[in-house]
Amino acid sequence: MHLISVVLVALMALLHVYILILEMFLWQRGPGRRFSGFDAEMARSTAALAANQGLYNGFLAAGLIWGLIADDPTGYRVQIFFLSCIVVAGVYGAATANRRILFAQALPAAVTLATVIAAG
Repeated sequence: MHLISVVLVALMALLHVYILILEMFLWQRGPGRRFSGFDAEMARSTAALAANQGLYNGFLAAGLIWGLIADDPTGYRVQIFFLSCIVVAGVYGAATANRRILFAQALPAAVTLATVIAAG
C-alpha cells in the first residue's frame, strides 16, 4: 500500500506542475485556451489571474514533493496537509467555477489522501 500511495502522491504533484505550466505559461496559447475554454480575448484579460492560480498550484506540487522526500512523521503529515488542501480547493472550485474540477482535482486528491492514510 505504501508504494501505491507514493506513486499517487507523485502523480498528484505532476498534475499540479502541469496545471502550473498551463496557467502560468500557456494560458493564452492553444493548450491553455483548450484547458480554460476561453477565447483569445478572455484568455488575454484573465492571464494575470491564471498566472496567480498557477503559482498556487506550484506551491501545492512543491508541498507534495516535500512530503515525498521528508522523513516521517513529517513527510506523512505534509502529504496529509497538502492533499487536504487540494481536496478543499477542488470542492470549492467545483462549487464556484466549474464542476469538472471536482473530478479532475478533488476526487483524485481524495483517493490519494485515503491511500496515504491507509498506508500510514
